[in-house]
Amino acid sequence: MLENIPETFIGMRNKEFRVLVAIENMMKFHEWVPVEEIVNFTGYNLKEIEFIISHLAQKKLINKKVLGYDGYSIYFEAYDLLALNAFVKRGTINAIGDLLGIGKESVVYAATGGITDRELAIKFHTEGKISFKHVRLKREHMVDKKHISWLYASRLAARKEYDALRLLYPHVNVPEPIDHNRNAIVMSVLKGQMLAHTKVNDPEWFLEEILTQVKKAMQLGIIHGDLSEFNIVVNPEGCQIFDWPQYITPEHPNAIEILTRDVQNILAFFLKKYRVKRDSQEVINSVIELCQK
Repeated sequence: MLENIPETFIGMRNKEFRVLVAIENMMKFHEWVPVEEIVNFTGYNLKEIEFIISHLAQKKLINKKVLGYDGYSIYFEAYDLLALNAFVKRGTINAIGDLLGIGKESVVYAATGGITDRELAIKFHTEGKISFKHVRLKREHMVDKKHISWLYASRLAARKEYDALRLLYPHVNVPEPIDHNRNAIVMSVLKGQMLAHTKVNDPEWFLEEILTQVKKAMQLGIIHGDLSEFNIVVNPEGCQIFDWPQYITPEHPNAIEILTRDVQNILAFFLKKYRVKRDSQEVINSVIELCQK
């Protein structure tokens, strides 16, 4: 991950972005893109390409491998910058701020956008960066993809999460989806504190609020798939559920099992921390019955 993505972005030139786009596109056909392909895509001469490539390598945005020819690929950080550049060109965002959080498969930055300089968040998916093999085993959107790059894997995850948010918002308390490009999503800022790190005054009320959102999502044909106290924020008005790239539909062959796991995770948390006890099977049945109605 780039230590300072705002400064790196500001220092980028249009021709550097053009070369990154060339490598990105040619990686569909080459594991390591020959420099001649970059020349053909950009229209720049070889000497200019070599100069730009040297700068991109210094910024740790591209990787080089000698295979009888000089081949290049882009790093996750370059993919992040390409998505960010798309958001800026569209006018989705006009400034990027501090790092808000780092997850196992994503990083989130603060941003502002629109004519009102609205506070936003940019989530960059980095799926497969740490352990691509492990990710393939557990990701629904990758089970039928036998040969897939980490760039495409992160793109699929971001697209899937963005689609889920568009289906759910505003009917379910989730971040508002604003825009999507490559491996990144622009969304509204989460309102509240993470449930795992917060002590609520009325745990039974908050548990009901969370279960209500689970039911509403189920009615819209969405099961979170990885629900826990670590992807729920709470505030005086209720809660927001985030991180939806692993969602499934009720038609999934393991839908009941996965829904049960989601609910049991939440019930186990409230039981352990607040001694609030619910029958998980009764809760599951109530969700299913509501959807059938």
